[in-house]
Amino acid sequence: MLKFDNVSMRYPGAGDVLRNVSFHLQRGEMAFLTGRSGAGKSTLLKLIAVIERCSRGQVLLDGQDLNQAKDRQVPFIRRKVGLIFQDYKLLQDRTVFDNVALPLVIAGYGHHEVSRRVRASLDKVGLLGKERKYPAVLSGGEQQRVGIARAVVNKPPMILADEPTGNLDPELSAEIMHLFEQFQQVGVTILIASHDISLIAQMNHRILKLDHGQLVAS
Repeated sequence: MLKFDNVSMRYPGAGDVLRNVSFHLQRGEMAFLTGRSGAGKSTLLKLIAVIERCSRGQVLLDGQDLNQAKDRQVPFIRRKVGLIFQDYKLLQDRTVFDNVALPLVIAGYGHHEVSRRVRASLDKVGLLGKERKYPAVLSGGEQQRVGIARAVVNKPPMILADEPTGNLDPELSAEIMHLFEQFQQVGVTILIASHDISLIAQMNHRILKLDHGQLVAS
């Protein structure tokens, strides 16, 4: 599903943020990406989402070299990847339903299909009764579940999560991680960047550790 082949990333004036990173994630695999702040975790996720393009090497998603993708192909590549963030990135002036529906509206789905998919996604994350609420009245855990529902509403084969439990207490963090496992069990490939070593240690999944831009453990 995902392959990094000797990938390096250099920003002007900052040197190599990633250096010769190589690994392979199988379809349906769940893995954690760890390392201190500045180790390169967020940069690595941005390369998969084609927010950035690597300086050297190859990033292959479903066999496609993302560095060689033309700009017009990028929106279609991103439909293969659901993105989840630590700070939720919800639209505060839109309802839960509208936040989750946004990727489908952008993709041009009809009203009936949007409604069906949004309700199915909210049901999966346990928020089916709150589609008309606004984000401000939800708890942090509920807002993160809305973010997850939005990420999976168009059924992407891969989910990327950048510190998805960073603002949550340990109990809520464990619930969110088990939610990810449910998606992995139906074949979704999941890569989660996280500092929460104690939580990761409780999960029986592969760990990729970055140190100063290099992959030091897998």
